[in-house]
Amino acid sequence: MSSSLMFRLSPIAAAVLAFHAAPAVAQVAAAEPAATLPTVKVEDSAASEIKANQVSSPKFTQPLVDTPQTITVLKKELLQQQGALSLSDALRQTPGITFQQGENGNSTSGDSVFLRGFDTQGSIFLDNVRDISPAVRDLFNVEQVEIVKGPAGTDNGRGVAAGYINLVTKTPFADNLATGSFSYGTRDRRRLTADVNRKLTESIAVRLNVVGQDGGVAGRDVVERQQWGIAPSIAFGLGTNTRITLFTQHLFQDNTPDGGVTAIGVSGYRSADAAAANAARVPISNFYGLDADFEKVDLNIFSGKIEHDLAPGYKITNLSRYSRTTQDRILTAPLQAPTTTGDPSTWTVGRSRQASYRDNDLLTNQTNLRGAFATGVLKHEFSAGFEFIQEAQFTPTFAVTTTTPAQVQTRANVYNPNASDPAVSLSQNGAFADGETTTGAVYFFDTLKFGASDEFQLNGGVRIERFRTETSAVVLSTAAAQPTLPVGTLVPSRLSDSDVLVSYKVGGIYKPLPNGTLYAAYGVSMRPPGGDNFTLSATTTNINSPALDPSEADSVEVGTKWDLLDGRLAANAALFRTVSINDLARQVDDSIVQYGERRVQGVELGLVGNITAAWQLSAGYTYQKTKVSEGVIATDGTSTQSGAPINFSPENSVTVWSSYKVPVALGTYLNGPLTLGGGIRYLSSQARTVSNNPNTITTGIVSVDDYVVVDAVLGYEFTPKIGVQANIYNLLDERYVASVNNSGQRYSPGVPRSFLATLNIRY
Repeated sequence: MSSSLMFRLSPIAAAVLAFHAAPAVAQVAAAEPAATLPTVKVEDSAASEIKANQVSSPKFTQPLVDTPQTITVLKKELLQQQGALSLSDALRQTPGITFQQGENGNSTSGDSVFLRGFDTQGSIFLDNVRDISPAVRDLFNVEQVEIVKGPAGTDNGRGVAAGYINLVTKTPFADNLATGSFSYGTRDRRRLTADVNRKLTESIAVRLNVVGQDGGVAGRDVVERQQWGIAPSIAFGLGTNTRITLFTQHLFQDNTPDGGVTAIGVSGYRSADAAAANAARVPISNFYGLDADFEKVDLNIFSGKIEHDLAPGYKITNLSRYSRTTQDRILTAPLQAPTTTGDPSTWTVGRSRQASYRDNDLLTNQTNLRGAFATGVLKHEFSAGFEFIQEAQFTPTFAVTTTTPAQVQTRANVYNPNASDPAVSLSQNGAFADGETTTGAVYFFDTLKFGASDEFQLNGGVRIERFRTETSAVVLSTAAAQPTLPVGTLVPSRLSDSDVLVSYKVGGIYKPLPNGTLYAAYGVSMRPPGGDNFTLSATTTNINSPALDPSEADSVEVGTKWDLLDGRLAANAALFRTVSINDLARQVDDSIVQYGERRVQGVELGLVGNITAAWQLSAGYTYQKTKVSEGVIATDGTSTQSGAPINFSPENSVTVWSSYKVPVALGTYLNGPLTLGGGIRYLSSQARTVSNNPNTITTGIVSVDDYVVVDAVLGYEFTPKIGVQANIYNLLDERYVASVNNSGQRYSPGVPRSFLATLNIRY
């Protein structure tokens, strides 16, 4: 581990030791009553299942088996088995999810997720609060990941049609537990984590999570990831009618960003240049960036939650949060098609050098009331509340500063790029965008139960929110846009947009047996311009133009859910259909268009839990048929998109993960269980472009080939407190394209065969 990272980790390590050594009363043998604990509690990983029964949001009044929509919950025990360290690692194990590389300075910035055919990067939440962090989200302080699909716009407000992703923060619980791990993997990757929970009194507990990571990235030269984080929390009133939890999270990243690999030679690559079209594929380890590239992320979150039991069956919850995240980054990436004159060893490709700086602020207060009552033969379990949230983003504009010939941007050799080549300088040019969105919302959800044994249920909810987005911006004048001004003059502007959005959902449920549900659901979601980054643009081809109408999505889902094997195993199946009107999407040339209508329909199957006490299984399959029902109409009245599939949306995706604990006895000190497991991920081919005639596309990767990736895990517990685990990623060393940019000229290669060995300690 680098000396700089060790220096940073030293005070954290000392804090962990002091934290764990704090006085504590004797451990309680049984858990506190469910009504007095946080929604998600930590369980003994040696005995727990990978199946979840409830999501964290207080807006959901019923357990998962009685919730009429598809929800996938990835518990931390499953994520640990799979060796998932980031949100992207976790989501790869979920069918129906793909990734996109991003454009310009935003390449691989944050988590660029496509869910059921729609870009979901702006619909990621932390404790059900919107989170647009530019950081690659780490899982060191995450209890579970919840993927909510289908009619989900009512839950958290404005968002895309397909659903959203929610991360649940670890918080204190009424027991003593300490875990730690040290991992070492391919490309000298080193990682240290600790999770310490201490019960100070009968009603007070504290918790501390830390992470430190350093090293390279499997399969990639030069690229490095360095981060450290700390997340302390304290809870008062555990086991009483009033609980108060204060928790913070701080994460700092110092990375060498990765702009990807030129796509020349990749299957599906096209070029009008015959030499380029038939060229050999470049090594996936090639780094086309420069030594001067960097990325620094500083994330700070401060949260407070109050829960109070008003009366039996009635609970009020209030969550307040302030967060601030900054990202400072310069990234160099291969640009456009290469020059192919002469010997291939002399071919070059242009470089795009981009700087980005983002400053995000968020302030929110959410209040929720849950309760139950009866009106005649109808039983009601309701959730109601209001939310206030203020979100802001400041982004200055950078330009190339060239003062000497040595600073002119060099091209990279296609097959042998040099990171030490000279680079142009970038600096702020005075232009910027400063946007803010303020939202106030009220909502109400209710589940009506009736019938002799409550076998019939009607679930519904409505959300009304008013938002106002205001943007102060400065741009540089151009001869075309401001002919009366000298070119480059700073021109200020102010834009605003406001509206009232109404979203709702309704579901009908029939329970033929207490452990099974048949359901049908319908919901409406809304997404206004500027809804993702709170910044409006006067450019009509920009996704944030107030001239564009809010997109609206209608989602229908019919399915069934069952808790099997005495509740150890959950099975679900669903037919879904989503139609999005006025949907906003990015084109090959990075411009934004508004489609008339896009449609996604398909089937999703899932199975998760324990088949036996030793055998665990998590499996899923998604089939989706996507279509641009009404594409963008050209001036001649035609559309090149109508009838085309939606890009980055494979028809078939399969994920299977299974593990088995084998009791073994190898001697006096080797008598613990041996864990054998592994998984398979399959994605069918996916289009990069939205065109009803892809044969007319002559440049870049037209479609991404299908692929199968096999992972494996081997674990052994020397004692109940000490164990080792080895994860092997891409066991068969499949070569595949993990994500591609909009132009198809560069891509992120899939992780080649690699390993991560971990020592786990628990006491």
